[in-house]
Amino acid sequence: MDPCPFVRVLVGNLSLKLPSSSSCPSPAAAGGGVGVHPSAAPCFCKIRLNNLPYQTSSLPLVVAEPSTTATTQTLTLAAVFHLSPSDLLKLSASSIFSSKSRIKIAIYTGRRGSTCGVSSGKLLGKVAVPVDLAGADARPALHHNGWATVGKKAAGAASLHLTVRSEPDPRFVFEFGGEPECSPQVFQVQGGRKQPVFTCKFSCRNSSSADRHLRSRSLPLESSISRGWLSSLGSDRERPTKERKGWSVTVHDLSGSPVALASMVTPFVASPGTDRVSRSNPGAWLVLRPGDGTWKPWARLEAWRERGAGSADSLGYRFDLLPDATMAASSGVSLAESSLSTARGGKFAIDLTGGNAVGQRIGNSPGCSPRGSGDFGFGLWPFANYRGFVMSSTVEGEGKCSRPVVEVGVQQVGCTEDAAAFVALAAAVDLSMDACRLFSHRLRKELWQQLEGSGRALFV
Repeated sequence: MDPCPFVRVLVGNLSLKLPSSSSCPSPAAAGGGVGVHPSAAPCFCKIRLNNLPYQTSSLPLVVAEPSTTATTQTLTLAAVFHLSPSDLLKLSASSIFSSKSRIKIAIYTGRRGSTCGVSSGKLLGKVAVPVDLAGADARPALHHNGWATVGKKAAGAASLHLTVRSEPDPRFVFEFGGEPECSPQVFQVQGGRKQPVFTCKFSCRNSSSADRHLRSRSLPLESSISRGWLSSLGSDRERPTKERKGWSVTVHDLSGSPVALASMVTPFVASPGTDRVSRSNPGAWLVLRPGDGTWKPWARLEAWRERGAGSADSLGYRFDLLPDATMAASSGVSLAESSLSTARGGKFAIDLTGGNAVGQRIGNSPGCSPRGSGDFGFGLWPFANYRGFVMSSTVEGEGKCSRPVVEVGVQQVGCTEDAAAFVALAAAVDLSMDACRLFSHRLRKELWQQLEGSGRALFV
């Protein structure tokens, strides 16, 4: 099946030129001279595409219009908007009476933030740039590169320099047919069609049966290096009574062969005197891929529970790619670190779009398996110049039925194992919401089944 036609719209190369009578202080007066960090700029802006949520960016000031504008090949990114096929369909179905797509930028003076719920900035003016997205899923396009007048005054008004580009960003979309702990099928989605491509097998294990559960029908037990990884990452810490451990999700292709594995290698343990997993002592998953007849570590996911105001806690996470199976856990390449609301859920995402590398490409995928390329795919990525969307996965809040939808950029998928690794990662992220649930709350029944061969409940 073909990938889904996503598009991303990039806005960057922002700079503001003010008339001498403007209420916004000059760069020199604001401390925006040479050697001062860009955060000292006295203006900022809110950027929006149609009705999508706005994004905020600092806005550097210039004394005079530069003699040359930035090239269209480089882009100091200020905002990026991702358009799904449904978004593109809505735009294409717009009538002649409806407004066309526009990048709308509101420019403010003063500091960012709010006081007592009131925005601290003072509106200086607005800029609107039309964006024609017809055919944007097939070819890149430059929609604007230059200066635009701020507000409606033609003379004596401030001017904003910006670059607006769009480019195709096709993605493979996968949807879990059920909650990961229920061992569901995983479907590839393209338009209104769904095709089964993987099956997931959730299981619980204790330390004595760990090695046995990592053995598959078609693969021998992992090498001593891989066993060293699991033992070093999963058995160094004390394991008090309150802990959640031994969860794993194996992803199989339609022939029944295992193609990816997410295994809980560090227990999710309540910090002393609390009923929560803390950032200082997170639980961790290892995502493994098959190669050379063994399981090889591919990535590590750490998760914990962050305390918020009232009951507004969040799930904190950190994702590291492991370029070399012999490297220490602390030597991974960090690709994502953020948090998700435990009440509302959200979207786990790895997006390296930004800087001057926007729009560049490389041919190899980040995790191309030995079957696909022979080099495990780590020779180039993420150390080369490629930056862009990698993957995302939806996560529901606590107590809600979660069937993750996974999007993976086509550059990341060169073979079945590539896609399976991201599916396993999505399952680990989703299960981390349960693993980080307060220990005073009972887990759903699929997660507190008896540990095999131990006679002890998983939830205590």
